[in-house]
Amino acid sequence: MLSSVDRLLFVRRVPIFKELRDDFIVRLTSVMHELQFPANYTIFRQGEEGRSLYIVVSGRVKVHIGDKQLAEVEQGKYFGEMAVFDTQPRSASATTLEPCEFLELTQEQLYDAIEETPEIAVNIIRELSRLIRRLNDNVNVTTSQRH
Repeated sequence: MLSSVDRLLFVRRVPIFKELRDDFIVRLTSVMHELQFPANYTIFRQGEEGRSLYIVVSGRVKVHIGDKQLAEVEQGKYFGEMAVFDTQPRSASATTLEPCEFLELTQEQLYDAIEETPEIAVNIIRELSRLIRRLNDNVNVTTSQRH
């Protein structure tokens, strides 16, 4: 069981929450669920309905489509956010690489948080814009390497 301070420290690392006041993060983290999964556990599969994002407290997770690994997520990082924001099916699968602990934030909890503190929505937009820019940069690099 994580202390309130530990929860605060982990959630503070998530870019969409980093600019929020501590008192708000403490309230937000108090409603998050703590989860534990063994190694090689499928947290979710591509195509499933997704309603949660996960913050890695300990362990490592691979995000993948079939056998192709898209990312490795480690302590203090998060994954699963896309389905929470757009309510579309999961775009990839997530599987633990070792025993893991997580904090889970559901879509309902996130929407309640946005209603109470609209700055979260601005932070989410910033973070998703950064992601799109990184993807665009990767596409540009890949395209220029082919020519």
